[in-house]
Amino acid sequence: MARAAVSGRLTWRVSSLASSDELTSSARRLVFEVPGWPGHLPGQHVDVRLTAEDGYSVQRSYSISSAPDGNLVELAVQRVDDGEVSPYLCDVLTVGSQLELRGPVGGWFVWRATDPAPVTLVAGGSGIAPLMAMVRVRALEGSRVPFRLVYSVRTPEDVMFADELRRRAREDPGLDVRLVYTRRAPEGSPEPPGRLGVATLNTYGWPAEFNPHVFVCGPTGFVETVSDVFVALGHDPRRVRTERFG
Repeated sequence: MARAAVSGRLTWRVSSLASSDELTSSARRLVFEVPGWPGHLPGQHVDVRLTAEDGYSVQRSYSISSAPDGNLVELAVQRVDDGEVSPYLCDVLTVGSQLELRGPVGGWFVWRATDPAPVTLVAGGSGIAPLMAMVRVRALEGSRVPFRLVYSVRTPEDVMFADELRRRAREDPGLDVRLVYTRRAPEGSPEPPGRLGVATLNTYGWPAEFNPHVFVCGPTGFVETVSDVFVALGHDPRRVRTERFG
């Protein structure tokens, strides 16, 4: 997931691409080795800076999708065909290549494993990236906090981390995963494709009386619609946290 870069006094670090593999036909998982990485909280992001030989520089921000793991930082990058950065990261960058990375950034859209409140996660497309970090940290910490994830995608082929999500939901009774398809549902699906609506969020998210934390991430229009639904359903707006891109 990419956003406009956030400026600050954090240190730029020269980082090397340790591994790269396909998440979907239009997205890649990129794992960077970042010397001196201080660690991060699930939900934070990094700034990425590319500099051409003529000195031209461009920055973008990407959510961290991994749990803390020493000097390794994983990003899930969705290719934007007319973009300046994502096509390079997805199609040109090779293992061993270097770029500058700064972070972690952000302190509002984060989940802490010490918080006992139930959690509803809602992702649209590549907005799954920071929520995946939360799912992974929950498992790493052995947390029993119940998680419900509602993930909206266009088609079955657009589901990032599909195998991992299926495995985690199958093995962990405290994690419920609900996929919503907006363009084409899997063959044999009992529900036709359609946009994420009030009924689905009310059914598969935690009810307001449970006082859950709600994290919503995705395109701007998606995030605004979903967060408005939760507030209309009686959730405390202060507990509905959002990240948006686009």
